[in-house]
Amino acid sequence: MTKDRPAQPLITTLEEALALLHDHGLDDHAAPLSDTPLPSLLEQCEAFAQPRPDPVLRSVHHLACSGGTVISKCLAAMPGTVLLSEIDPLSRMRIDFADRFAPTDLLIGLRRSPREVPEDLLVEIFQAGLSVALKGLAARGQTLVLRDHAHSQFCTETDIASRPTLHEILAATGAVRSVVTLRHPLDVFLALHARNWIHFSPSTLEEFALRTSAFLNRHDGIPVVLYEDFTTHPGRVLEEICEHLDMR
Repeated sequence: MTKDRPAQPLITTLEEALALLHDHGLDDHAAPLSDTPLPSLLEQCEAFAQPRPDPVLRSVHHLACSGGTVISKCLAAMPGTVLLSEIDPLSRMRIDFADRFAPTDLLIGLRRSPREVPEDLLVEIFQAGLSVALKGLAARGQTLVLRDHAHSQFCTETDIASRPTLHEILAATGAVRSVVTLRHPLDVFLALHARNWIHFSPSTLEEFALRTSAFLNRHDGIPVVLYEDFTTHPGRVLEEICEHLDMR
C-alpha cells in the first residue's frame, strides 16, 4: 500500500500526542478546559478570503541596516499578506551595481534602453502595474504591502530632491497607509560600514545623519516606530504597526 506511506508519520505523531494527553489526564473523559467553544477555524479562513472592497495601498519605509528586514518578515507572516520587499521604481542600484540579467523586469528593461525613457513614464508604468496587482490580490482577500528601498534614494549619489519618494508615488494613486521604522543612526551607520554598503560621499557619520534627516523630512506625518522598541516588545510593536497599516 505505497500510496498510504506518506500519511504514516502524521498518524504516528497523532497517536503520540493522544498518548501524552492521556498521560496528563486530558483524555476523552477529562473535563473541558473551557466552557467557551473555540472559534471555527474554517469561518476565520473564510473571513480572511473574502474580497476586500476599496483596496488600500500599504507601505513600510526605512533605511538599510535599520532592522527593516526582520520587521518586514513579521508583517509578511500575517494572514493573507503579500509583502513585496525592497521596492523603488526609480532606483538605479541594480542597474549600476549588480547583475544586469533581469528578463522579467519591465522597468529595468526600459532603463537600459539606448533611447532614454523619462522617469515620469516609468512612474506611470509602475503605478499601472501596481493597480492591477492591488485589485487582483484584494479580490482574493489578500493584503498587499510594499517595503520601500529608501536606500536607493537617500544613501546613494542620487540627488535626493530630484525625484519623488516611493510614498509620494503611491499617494498619487489614491489612499495609502504607511509606517516608518527607525533605528539609532549610529548603529545603522556602523552596520552599513560593516557590510560595505556606504554608497555616498563623504562617508562620514555627519553625512549619514544629514541623509537620515532628509529621509524623515520627506516622510513627515507618517507614524514612526522604533526598531529598539520592536526588539524589546516585538508582539506589542508588531500589533502597533498592523494598526497603523489597518491590517486585520
